[in-house]
Amino acid sequence: MKPLLCFVVAAGLTAYTTFTEKDFVSSNTGFAQRQLKHMLKETEMRDSLAFPRTTDAAGKMTTTSMYDWTPGFFAGSLWYGYELTKDPALQQQALRWTEKLQPLQYFTQHHDLGFMMYCSYGNAYRLTGNKAYRDVLVQGARSLSTRYNPVTKSIKSWNAFKSWHGEQLYRYPVIIDNLMNLELLFFASRETGDTSFRHIAVSHAEAAMRNQIRPDYSSYHVVCYDTINGKVLARETAQGYADNSTWARGQAWGIYGFTMIYRETKEARFLKTAAGMADWYLNSKNLPKDKVPYWDFNAEEKGYTPGVRSNTLKVKTKYRDVSAAAIVASALFELSGYVDANKGAKYRQAAIEMLHTLGSPAYRAQEGANGNFILMHSVGSIPHNNEIDVPLVYADYYFMEALQRYKQSLGIF
Repeated sequence: MKPLLCFVVAAGLTAYTTFTEKDFVSSNTGFAQRQLKHMLKETEMRDSLAFPRTTDAAGKMTTTSMYDWTPGFFAGSLWYGYELTKDPALQQQALRWTEKLQPLQYFTQHHDLGFMMYCSYGNAYRLTGNKAYRDVLVQGARSLSTRYNPVTKSIKSWNAFKSWHGEQLYRYPVIIDNLMNLELLFFASRETGDTSFRHIAVSHAEAAMRNQIRPDYSSYHVVCYDTINGKVLARETAQGYADNSTWARGQAWGIYGFTMIYRETKEARFLKTAAGMADWYLNSKNLPKDKVPYWDFNAEEKGYTPGVRSNTLKVKTKYRDVSAAAIVASALFELSGYVDANKGAKYRQAAIEMLHTLGSPAYRAQEGANGNFILMHSVGSIPHNNEIDVPLVYADYYFMEALQRYKQSLGIF
């Protein structure tokens, strides 16, 4: 039997959608809602400032402090859970878990304030309009700005980075992930009229385009700068297979990051970079048919050699990284609206296929299992021998964001 068709109008475009797609969104939304509530029960038995991150060897949820880079994702997932379901219990918990992070507005010890604050307080402000949340975000942007150096024209990521090749220690590393934190700066500039936030964000994005994106639109993970003259000292990897390989989640951060930067600037060069990176990802001969990438596109390939200290040398399994696919799916839903119709249709179809794959039994957990996380089979850092083939809180966050974007595009409210 053919699925019934429903005529809808979404984002100014007319389109046909099917009840089967509505059912898909509804099924995954309901599952996410139930898993979040199971996880909330589990958190009641933990320290009140312990934030879900992944699972241990026994499959039980493990947590971090608020000063790790991931605490904002759980609050953000609760906000998306509320937005998708209108469940007031999830809204209450989203408020609670967001407000726990208030001290982070003054945090300056690493670059991840965008992840920490914008995924939590950003969604809170978007959905409630509470001006107190806006003020926290603006202060967070001020704190993030302290890590900008006008010589490197970049925001310092980590305080130091030790090469996998030996004992070389770099004091001004910038990772591609850092693009994601620029959204907080664009927000602060828009809200306050202070153009210094925007200047920092654009300068950082320009430096990343120059120094982190290869001519074919693949990406380096880490670029290390000289703070005296601003020159690049090294291009290496921290979480990828080799310096010259393409770490899957790094490529995902780039696709999402430059898409967001184009949204905020409307400058064609950033759209060109976002689309170039998306095309590289989707057209890679090493992307599996289900579009969930291996953790690194070049793992175990000739011509790519890990550093002598990297745990990658001990791992021969080509693990998938669901977190990368979730990030890309969410990014492609947005990017599809900025490019020409043919390319936009390609991106949207790829995002839908990814979302269906992630929502299948191959990657979506059974209810009450998987430490109550939604998705299975992500990779944190194989070089560090950390979080290999496990659920990750940020994979769930971007999966739920992609679901919400898909739902909106279908005209389901």
